[in-house]
Amino acid sequence: MRKILYAASECAPFIKTGGLGSVLGSLPRELDQEAYDVRVVIPAYECIDEKWKKEMKIIATFPVWLGWRELTATVKCLDLDGIKYYFIENRYYFCGDSPYGDLGADVEKFCFFCKAVVDMLAFLKFRPDIIHCHDWQSAMIPPMLRGFHGDDLFYQTMRTIMTIHNLRFQGITGIDAMKDLTGLPDWMFGFEYLGHYGNASMLKGGIAFADQVTTVSRTYAQEIQTQEYGEGLEGILSWRSKDLSGIVNGIDYDMYNPAKDEFLEQTYSYRTFAKGRPVNKLALQRAANLPEGGQYFTMGIVSRLTDQKGFDLFHDTIGEMLALPMQLYILGGGQPEYETFFRKCQETYPEQVYLETNYTDEMAKKIYGGCDLILMPSKFEPCGLCQLMSLRYGAVPLVRKTGGLKDTVSLYGEEEKATGFGFGDYDGQAFLNAVLQAYEVYRDKTGKWDEIVARGMRKNYSWKSSAKKYQKMYDHLLDQ
Repeated sequence: MRKILYAASECAPFIKTGGLGSVLGSLPRELDQEAYDVRVVIPAYECIDEKWKKEMKIIATFPVWLGWRELTATVKCLDLDGIKYYFIENRYYFCGDSPYGDLGADVEKFCFFCKAVVDMLAFLKFRPDIIHCHDWQSAMIPPMLRGFHGDDLFYQTMRTIMTIHNLRFQGITGIDAMKDLTGLPDWMFGFEYLGHYGNASMLKGGIAFADQVTTVSRTYAQEIQTQEYGEGLEGILSWRSKDLSGIVNGIDYDMYNPAKDEFLEQTYSYRTFAKGRPVNKLALQRAANLPEGGQYFTMGIVSRLTDQKGFDLFHDTIGEMLALPMQLYILGGGQPEYETFFRKCQETYPEQVYLETNYTDEMAKKIYGGCDLILMPSKFEPCGLCQLMSLRYGAVPLVRKTGGLKDTVSLYGEEEKATGFGFGDYDGQAFLNAVLQAYEVYRDKTGKWDEIVARGMRKNYSWKSSAKKYQKMYDHLLDQ
């Protein structure tokens, strides 16, 4: 049985702030547990719910040297659904009501986390075949294995995989500060390794020293090798291109299932959506306190309100959209300028715009079940999960052709078996044209619209398919 250890900063159901937590909550459970001994390690945050803390058992306490600092790590353990979860506890680093805070403090605490994970293995006498690291918070594990244990027989056979969920976030600090924090040898801070334009990048270290590098879609794996999307790391990613691949994320098809969803007014499948979805549109309108009626073309946004997601494209287009019988439902908070913009839109168009900055699963599923179109005009999107949920619920996605959006949505007018609408250039007019195209098909070509909905609902983007690709990668890496 092959042993796989996942290392990350969050994992559902224990702690989740976004897509990373969802991935770590789903992917390990979908691996073949007869072929793989699957374990996960995350920090033991103080803000983890008490119901989980009560089930954790202390299995080890040991010193951790972070540079010249002698610190202490306690490992707690919990078994759930056949997976063994480890939690690294240090109350100085992992206190507070959020897993993240100031970047400077986060760099230090996740350097500690990475060192504690490496040291934990010897104390537990657990030797994974592969350590699968996710994003910058666990990216120092590969360089620490190389720098501290390159000649250690216990560690020599371990392989590492570095998965990039979003290249924009790298864990960057000064080189001297990183040397002081880690105690790694000077040669590792050259520009071909951790060195990054006068600073040190934790993520770059993971990319440089991991045996395999992955990201969360094929297109994003290609895009990040270019200057436009590479965030300054396009050079090292091009250098590692033979070891770089993209595997699209999945979603939990039990959790997101319109045939059984308790938050929907009426459940439905791809065979019965024509009856079920109109009922849910009315229920969404009631929940949002907007005028009810099937005459409205309902558009939804379920997203963090950030620059990445393309919301500046609304500035010059929303007036033309809402001059038509359209309603816009926005769920999610983020950067103040976008919250303020959509709040003003709500004030200007009180019968057409709904805004709720506090995310809930209930409202998200009502939007997926009741909106005709889901908008994702992202500047870049490594994978994206919203479009997968939209397809599952029969809410047609409208996307920009980038990253995982391009890989998962077939566009009307470009592909015969379309599952959504989209545009290429990052431009307000191109975005508006795509919205108007979708509206015209919805209004004038009902049969064609229903074909798009049904085709999207029949797509399979569950984790089972993606997990098989990861298993193939694990086996290939270990069989070399």
